[in-house]
Amino acid sequence: MSKAGDDEGVPDGWSQPSQLLEGKAAGGKQSKLSTASFLPSWTKVSCPCCASDRVEPLVLVKLGVKVVPETKRWLIKLIGTPKKDGGADLMAHPGEDATGDIIVVSAPRCTLQRAVEELGLCKMYCNGDMEAFSYSDRDNFKNSDNMEGFLTLAERQYIVKYELDGLRAQKDLRVPGLPENFTLKKRDIIWQKLGSVGVIVDTLPLHNPNKLKDLSKAWYFGNQLVQPLDEINEYFGSPVAFYFSFLDFYTWSLLPPAMMGLFIAYSSGDDQKEIPEAGSQVGEIQEDSGFVISGHMILAVFSMLWSTVVMEMWKRRSASLSYRWGTLNLAERFAEPRPGYRGELGTNPVTGRVEPLFPDWQRGLRMALVSVPVVGLFLGLVVLGMMCFYWGEARVQKLHTDWDSLLTRPLLYAPSVLHIVYTNMLATVYKTAAESLTEYENHREESAHQNHLTAKVLVFTFFNYFAVLFHIAFFKRDVPLLRKRLASLLIVSQLVNQVTEVVIPYLVDRFISSPKRNEKEEDPVEDKFRNQGNMPPFPGLFAEYIELLVQFGYLSLFSCVFPLTAVLLLLNNLTEIRSDAYKICKLFRKPFSPPVGDMGVWQIAFEVLSFVSVVSNCWLLVLSPRLQEKCRRGEMSSNDLLLGAVIVEHLLILVKVIIAALIPDEPNWIRKKKEQWEYKSMQALRQQKLQPEKS
Repeated sequence: MSKAGDDEGVPDGWSQPSQLLEGKAAGGKQSKLSTASFLPSWTKVSCPCCASDRVEPLVLVKLGVKVVPETKRWLIKLIGTPKKDGGADLMAHPGEDATGDIIVVSAPRCTLQRAVEELGLCKMYCNGDMEAFSYSDRDNFKNSDNMEGFLTLAERQYIVKYELDGLRAQKDLRVPGLPENFTLKKRDIIWQKLGSVGVIVDTLPLHNPNKLKDLSKAWYFGNQLVQPLDEINEYFGSPVAFYFSFLDFYTWSLLPPAMMGLFIAYSSGDDQKEIPEAGSQVGEIQEDSGFVISGHMILAVFSMLWSTVVMEMWKRRSASLSYRWGTLNLAERFAEPRPGYRGELGTNPVTGRVEPLFPDWQRGLRMALVSVPVVGLFLGLVVLGMMCFYWGEARVQKLHTDWDSLLTRPLLYAPSVLHIVYTNMLATVYKTAAESLTEYENHREESAHQNHLTAKVLVFTFFNYFAVLFHIAFFKRDVPLLRKRLASLLIVSQLVNQVTEVVIPYLVDRFISSPKRNEKEEDPVEDKFRNQGNMPPFPGLFAEYIELLVQFGYLSLFSCVFPLTAVLLLLNNLTEIRSDAYKICKLFRKPFSPPVGDMGVWQIAFEVLSFVSVVSNCWLLVLSPRLQEKCRRGEMSSNDLLLGAVIVEHLLILVKVIIAALIPDEPNWIRKKKEQWEYKSMQALRQQKLQPEKS
């Protein structure tokens, strides 16, 4: 049985425009979405130069079941109306007829090109260099007359969404077919307002089955070791491409610590031997433990330096990819407020536009009186879970001591497993609460909204996943328990993530969603488009980045007590790359992807963990049995030990800073290219100032 997004049961014309234009779907049946047989149903473009016999369906708009044809016709007209008259200047098609529940949207060339300039994207100039696109100079950019070669599929689809979300009422007006009491006020966000009353149910980008099939073969089928990053960027956009690029880069960067961990673990001959506690008897330290402790010291220093080099090299790779994908020069714009922004209508003192206004002091008050206490409440729940973990750990240890049987030995891991499940469930609930809190704070820009949401989740994530480990290491000073806990986290968390992220969505799609779609090869194109809407929406990359961040923390902060950490992470990530690729290609709808120049706030989070790793590893080395033995013998005082740890910590921080300074964030050729852009911008500004003087 085929399903939406699969390689079977899709119209040939979707990926072969010539057949689509001839009005042929799969099986030779006439398709009403073809421009040859249904050209009058596509709204006419406002610019004569954009008229074409070739129209590419990009976005599907699903309407409510109670939407009458009068309302649908009004909405189609609004989508096709020029911007100066309050429309989106796009192209719309009603689907089968005016009574259907879908509208298919495309975009003419001029609308796409103007949006490219507004978004600040760079494109290939006639001299072969990437330049910031200018609509007035569009003829000098390569492929500017062929949108499929000029823009990626993800960019074309995002621009359609960008224009639809930007629709605002120029005056108070009624929507035909809706109740008398429903009125669009001046400056209302039309798309959001219609969604709130059930006129617009969903807006989703459409898959291209043939392109998806080719991407799947190059991505997760076969034994390819290199990811098709350019193809991922073309189909899913730069946010997804940057995630998979970082996942690939980080995974292969695990090879050096993995090999060192294996060497330390197995050269010692007994990796599972528990390192004695700080207060244990000196006689319990075996003669061959000296090499193990020395190996752990080497691994601790290596982890600190490795995390620095990896992040610095990633920033260079990120800059190169951003240049190649045309997102290096994205600029902050005085754009319209995000769709969810609320406030009293007024005049923006900066732009002079009429838009909702919300005082900063009210936002600050909401953050102080609502957001901070709620976040504190969840952090308290983390502490409660940690206390329950210690209580259960003590009970299980006593039970095992009393019974001393093979049956009670597996129970030693039960408190850790239960606490891991608890923290994962708490993280899921907290993410929903964080989204509601950030929406309540009412940030104007989408970037500010996302940054505050990410900051909330990062604070909780760090506390939720690492608080127990820090407490075990620095307060209880129980190295064996720390090692057992870390091993449980690495194994259980990875199994839980694989099940929840891949297995469950696959089962739901295979046995629940797929039978409902019941798609056949000869079905009309419109029905195939509808079936894509029946798939669950893509949940985003938030959970994926959190997983990588936690992994990075385990490795850089605590791997010196468990040398096989990098080995387990490497094995997990080799499967994670393919499972994540399969998931985004087959189990979810195609997501909209706004252009981005890097990983954003996530890169800062990784760098913060890299810095914290210096402090963590230095103080973990203080727990070394060899050093503790010297303190007990009187060869070294506690004050000398602490002073030595502080000195080593500061020296390593200095080395870390020097390494970061020696490795530039950007390759030299990119730095020169940005300086050229800045110089050209200054020259253009100077020419604009000279023109009035000459006239």
